[in-house]
Amino acid sequence: MSAGDASHPAKKPVLVVLHQEQSTPGRVGRLLQERGHALDIRRPRFGDPLPGTLAEHAGAAIFGGPMSANDPDAFVRTEIEWIQVPLAEKKPFLGLCLGAQMLAKCCGATVCAHPEGRAEIGYYPLLPTEAGHGFAGEIGQPWPSHVYHWHREGFTCPAGGEMLATGDDFPTQAIRVGPAAFGLQFHPEVTHAMLCRWTVRAAERLALPGAQDRVRQLEGRYMHDPQVARWLDAFLDHWLAIGA
Repeated sequence: MSAGDASHPAKKPVLVVLHQEQSTPGRVGRLLQERGHALDIRRPRFGDPLPGTLAEHAGAAIFGGPMSANDPDAFVRTEIEWIQVPLAEKKPFLGLCLGAQMLAKCCGATVCAHPEGRAEIGYYPLLPTEAGHGFAGEIGQPWPSHVYHWHREGFTCPAGGEMLATGDDFPTQAIRVGPAAFGLQFHPEVTHAMLCRWTVRAAERLALPGAQDRVRQLEGRYMHDPQVARWLDAFLDHWLAIGA
């Protein structure tokens, strides 16, 4: 190893928790790799263990899935309890959709279905709170006006957490817990290919109350995704810097 290499040690990997055999971390995974972080992908649902500390990781992210944070499965309970590790160590943690609901539940909040059975599947408005406007100043990038969703359950903001963004049918859209843990009800990681795959393989979900049809979702992506991409880029830089 040259002196130059020694002065720039390799960046630590990011722990990525996925819930299905074919799931990918999408755009978030690509952006982390572009920043020099390997992805340590674990699927506890299929027997992968989770580390007792994040000392050897730059951060951790739990992604979405069709299951509920209220399910009795052992892997669901294990993941929820494990979130105490990044919280205690103040390491960067990101929960997306199911992962955000797990973060909320770990912190004592409630995860439940919409009282009228409505879903958010497609692009919906995102409204930053006062704290959220402050966070936009922190990362130097405004929140996107619309974000992509695929869920039927929502969550409340836990005591001690900070609500960063809200919405209509599901009021809790983005939370911050402590200095480095974030939960996003939406899916900034979704790529065009993922949107196409989800709307075909789970087309029956598009009939749920509140869901958008496939054409409207594709139109929404063309209109709103450039803004989501800019926001995610700035967010990940800020998120990784917290633990640097």
